[in-house]
Amino acid sequence: MLLNCHSYFSLRYGMIPEEQLLQLSMQNGYNCAALTDINNTSGCLNFIRTSSKYGVKPIVGIDFRNGIRQQYVGLAKNNMGFQALNAYLSKHLHEKTDFPDQAPFLENVIFIYPIEKLAATRKTGFRPDEYIGISVKDLSRARFSPLAKMEDKLVIMQPVSFRNKKDFNTHRLLRAVDENTMLSKLSTFDTAEETEQILPQEILENHFKNFGTILSNTNKLTDECNIHFSFGDDRQHQNLQVFTKSKKEDYDRIRQLSYQGIGRRYGDAVTDAVFDRIGTELDLIEKQNYIPFFLVNHDIVEYARRQGYYYVGRGSGANSIVAYLLNITNVDPIELDLYFERFMNLHRKNPPDFDIDFSWRDREDVTRYIFDKFGTNGQVALLATYSTFQHSAAVRELGKVFGLPAYEIDALSDGKYDPKKLDQLSGLVIKYAGYLQENNQPNHLSIHAGGILISERPINYFTATDLPPKGFPTTQFDMVIAEDVGLNKYDILGQRGLAKIKETLEIIRYNRPDEPAIDIDDVKKFKADHKINELIKQAQCIGCFYVESPAMRMLLKKLEVDNYLGLVAASSIIRPGVAKSGMMREYILRHQNPERMKDAHPILLKLMRETYGIMVYQEDVIKVAHYFAGLTLGEADVIRRGMSGKFRGRDEFEQVKAKYFINCASRGYEKKTALAIWNQIASFAGYAFAKGHSASYAIESYQTLFLKAYYPLEYMVAVLNNGGGFYAPELYVHEARMLGGNIFAPCINHSEAQTIIKGKDIYLGMQFLNEIEEKTIAKILAARQQEGEFTSLNNFLDRVAISIEQLTILIRIDAFRFTGIDKKTLLWKAHFWLNKTMKAPQKRLFHTEVKDFELPVFHTSPVDDAYDQIELLGFPLCSPFELSKYPIPSSTVASNLHLYIDQPVVVYGYMITVKNTRTSKGETMQFGTFIDIEGQFLDTVHFPPVAVRYKFSGRGLYRIKGTVVNEFGFLSIEVTSMDRLDMVSR
Repeated sequence: MLLNCHSYFSLRYGMIPEEQLLQLSMQNGYNCAALTDINNTSGCLNFIRTSSKYGVKPIVGIDFRNGIRQQYVGLAKNNMGFQALNAYLSKHLHEKTDFPDQAPFLENVIFIYPIEKLAATRKTGFRPDEYIGISVKDLSRARFSPLAKMEDKLVIMQPVSFRNKKDFNTHRLLRAVDENTMLSKLSTFDTAEETEQILPQEILENHFKNFGTILSNTNKLTDECNIHFSFGDDRQHQNLQVFTKSKKEDYDRIRQLSYQGIGRRYGDAVTDAVFDRIGTELDLIEKQNYIPFFLVNHDIVEYARRQGYYYVGRGSGANSIVAYLLNITNVDPIELDLYFERFMNLHRKNPPDFDIDFSWRDREDVTRYIFDKFGTNGQVALLATYSTFQHSAAVRELGKVFGLPAYEIDALSDGKYDPKKLDQLSGLVIKYAGYLQENNQPNHLSIHAGGILISERPINYFTATDLPPKGFPTTQFDMVIAEDVGLNKYDILGQRGLAKIKETLEIIRYNRPDEPAIDIDDVKKFKADHKINELIKQAQCIGCFYVESPAMRMLLKKLEVDNYLGLVAASSIIRPGVAKSGMMREYILRHQNPERMKDAHPILLKLMRETYGIMVYQEDVIKVAHYFAGLTLGEADVIRRGMSGKFRGRDEFEQVKAKYFINCASRGYEKKTALAIWNQIASFAGYAFAKGHSASYAIESYQTLFLKAYYPLEYMVAVLNNGGGFYAPELYVHEARMLGGNIFAPCINHSEAQTIIKGKDIYLGMQFLNEIEEKTIAKILAARQQEGEFTSLNNFLDRVAISIEQLTILIRIDAFRFTGIDKKTLLWKAHFWLNKTMKAPQKRLFHTEVKDFELPVFHTSPVDDAYDQIELLGFPLCSPFELSKYPIPSSTVASNLHLYIDQPVVVYGYMITVKNTRTSKGETMQFGTFIDIEGQFLDTVHFPPVAVRYKFSGRGLYRIKGTVVNEFGFLSIEVTSMDRLDMVSR
């Protein structure tokens, strides 16, 4: 009966979550409702999935509109009709074309035209699949319309978009946001009617009781529409069903590939355990119908290998020996005792998971390959995510709608206001921003970080697709709905760490041509390398994947990690949940003092002896839920997934949570014990890594540590060229200098666009210069390529067309230092020789010197050079301590902190980074990272009283007073006071 319902997926228009539409329908006496969002199908599958809970028959369709103007509503008579509607919408979204006035004929689709629209177009002929929709507001005019005589074509089309007046008010604000206008300037033609609220069925029918056969027409139409998808335990496997030509051929292929990989992976060290594991896995993979999933991933990585692309396979898939043998991952599950059931088991309801990281430079080509290979029939799409209104964004959008000045919007967005002192408009901004956030209101669709669907059926069978700027079709639903309906994603992710590895190897080949070829995949050799393990133990890991942050440096030192297995554990312990639960500290205590293991629950200690009875990995959640609380493996996996937040609150999660406590009670556990262990699970399960995932990260860490250990300068150049890492570029330049590199500012005769190395001389890339244009760099490099190095400023200007602004940048960074002329003189000459407008260089048969001018001798200063570097590069190339206004007194440095444990000290440091956090009481405390005058790290702790009184005031030199603290071998300074030093003036 409700044929035109809008959920909040009618973006910046509707307000009702799709499940609440069903609830409202049930409460108001309807046994049937149609979800018809505006040019969107995001909510359709979840609408169908949850409909049975409310006893409401679901119909799905699309409200086709050009902007706000409704053209017609399309309803799917069945699944094929839904596919046809999705394809029609997708075509127009991809091509960005308006919908015509006349709906197309689509098999298994019903189209309903609003009577108001028909009055304007004067349409008179109707196909069997076309109807005329009338709402309550249309009744008075419709009675006198010629169209009213077409009784067999009339149906009730009462729109539903809001729950109440507050929803309508919010709708008006969203329409103003969408139109980028102030609320006071919003036209009534740009909004819906306030009456688009649900009416009880009896009242709606009463409005139409004297309007011919419209009621029976409407009921007949709804009877024709029947759509069905399987979800949850009943869902069908919707991914690609066959990779080769048949399932038998698929099985033969994966078996052959697995056995071919044994020699490469294990050599003579192969054991019966390897063969047993292969047989077990292949049997289960076949039963679960996931052989094509493995073969597709194998095909993707084989393409990458042919192209010379580096990649890392990770995720729970690293628990699979078949994945290891097929080169999908580099993690040996036998070595790490990874059990395959974490990745796949007969009880696990959700699909397996491979995350494959590629270099950020290579990922797009891999994505293109997947679309070209598997998407010829529209079977491939990127996954969407829903970008919802969060506080800051909502406040900024609504602030503009209400016409607030920028400074007020900033204050409201940052929370810097007194609620009691807000004026009316500011109060409304906060009120409605809170309402949008509370409603989890979608703002727009975004693209999942790496999810790709490869379906057996065309993707339009499930959803319409958008075409974002990257040019790949993208679903209108997210990964949760995809999994619900049986579509498991392929995660193809971009990562800069792999680009660093690849570029380092290229630089080594260029900078050290006599070096033997490096096998970067020989991780077994790296694991046994003393030099690499010593870097880990000393936490000398700047620039290395996943192990360079201050928190990781601290953890590595406290745990004295000097091996691969230790690094695997550290990679998961560092995750937020383990620290939040207090288990990180407990892990360190038990590592340092095994006697503390007696504090562990005996069952937990038995389950997790390797990690001292502490949950560290996602597998541990499953172990505890299964063996400690007696839940099935499937139920245990529901808990693991539910803790991520995506499934929390769903019925199935709440049921399993309740069963956990029932089982614990029946097993005789004290209530406080069961609750304490549940809280451990709840605090970190959504953040923890699968052990195989941590192992994959540790392998990439070892690869980068190998390069850092043996080719440090080449590696730091690659780090700089690929966006750095945890820190700003300045620290990587500092690290290169500490490793023996000679750092030079960009030079027009030696530098490229990116940073390069010649021997030990590192020339920063011209692209590091603020406000330098790409076309300027290209012109310089082209001129140098054609005619060799530049010989003077005059020679440069003869060969490169450049503006005075761009030339000034190059002169100020000292890119013409080869001339021997100081920068100020060069700037004078540049202004004499170059007009404000750029002049094209002219080829000359004979070089003629431009008349020179006699100039005064200018004063030059290293301090001026440093400030130019700070302005143009973001940091000085000298030691920042040289820029102190006053000499730095002799003081304690990092290398002798161990002599002053528990004693007060004064240290001087250059700030690198600050981490803000909150105590259990909600107070702010901070952790600081500095380098001292010798270039070594100083780590500081600022407890709440100090953090409030002595604030950081940006990058610079600080005098720090405090006490040296030794915590498990990691030295830091508990700060008592701190002040920023004055810098020398230009």
